[in-house]
Amino acid sequence: MTGKFVVTNRKGHMVMALYEQKSLCELSFDSGKKQGALGDIYVGKVKNVVKNINGAFVEVGDQMLCYYSIADNKKPIFLNAKKDEHVKEGDLLLVQVQKEAMKTKLAGVTSYINLTGKYLVLTAGKCAIGISNKITKEEERRRLKDVIKERSSKEYGWIVRTNAVGVARERLLLEADRLKEQYEKLLEVAKFRTGGHLLYEAPPSYLTELRDQNSSNFNRIVTDDEKVYSEMREYLSTYQPEDLEKLEYYQDENFSLMALLGLEKDIEEALREKVWLKSGGYLIIQPTEAMVVIDVNTGKSVSKKKTKEHFKQINLEAAKEVARQLRLRNLSGIIIVDFIDMEEEEDKEELLQTLRTFVTKDRIKTDVIDMTRLNLVEITRKKVKKPIYEQLRGSGEDV
Repeated sequence: MTGKFVVTNRKGHMVMALYEQKSLCELSFDSGKKQGALGDIYVGKVKNVVKNINGAFVEVGDQMLCYYSIADNKKPIFLNAKKDEHVKEGDLLLVQVQKEAMKTKLAGVTSYINLTGKYLVLTAGKCAIGISNKITKEEERRRLKDVIKERSSKEYGWIVRTNAVGVARERLLLEADRLKEQYEKLLEVAKFRTGGHLLYEAPPSYLTELRDQNSSNFNRIVTDDEKVYSEMREYLSTYQPEDLEKLEYYQDENFSLMALLGLEKDIEEALREKVWLKSGGYLIIQPTEAMVVIDVNTGKSVSKKKTKEHFKQINLEAAKEVARQLRLRNLSGIIIVDFIDMEEEEDKEELLQTLRTFVTKDRIKTDVIDMTRLNLVEITRKKVKKPIYEQLRGSGEDV
């Protein structure tokens, strides 16, 4: 596929942008390393246990408080001497940040440590072998499972990522061995550290974004930041040598990369409530505390007769744009879309199928649930990172 992954600097923070063809599909912002970033691993100290919610509050780093679900963590990794397996105040636990702090919610930590590579994830405490649901060919699923079975363990399991499709056995096992060695070193060091100590710092977001992308989706990796270029070159040389030739360093003192791509305008549009469609219709996108609401309107769309077919075509165009906007803005949780009402059941089914087709391009798990009796379409999208408007607030920008 013709596309590019771009990393540049905007107002003091990094911008990561993924283009498919000429369309901007993903945006992410980072103002620099923050305490408690997603993926960081700590020696956490239990400050107090709340029995009525079967959870605990764990301190990491410089007195940062996180929520730890006792109910969900069946195999806590204790780093202090214990007579039983119950989590108690004062315990030291090996924990990893699995959810960023959002609005009024604390960051979430877990004892199920994940170490992520390009093709595999080592899952400490969960010994099963999982294959990405996005890998649909049964023959390839069997091949990948047979390969990773060679690294089975009673201490950890594996998740085979979508990026592993077609990757040679030797390369997969090499990454598995690297992750295994990393985990063993982590456990050894953790025994001699005090509460709050940072054991593993997740790589800069531009490297994790590059790692997590399906590199077959783009043929260029472009940055105008010398430090970023150097780090990405080192990363690609070590872990993704097949993609090294895609890396480009953009240098033009008179015309910035932001200007070349028109990225500033794209960012402004990605923060607006209204999104125009080519037909003249438009979307209204409104994130709320409980959910995201998207309304589809006919707007300037002109037809001599407002026919059923005309409304259907606007809805189908809107379905494609809704899927793109969810990725672009990183909108998560429950999403309700109010499409233009249609009477025919076959038209409704075509709309749902079109929407399901477009959300499959999203690397974050997204499910189109169904259409309600009121013709509202329900979508769920897994919460991984903050939506872009919150990322920008976190970097001190007024949005």
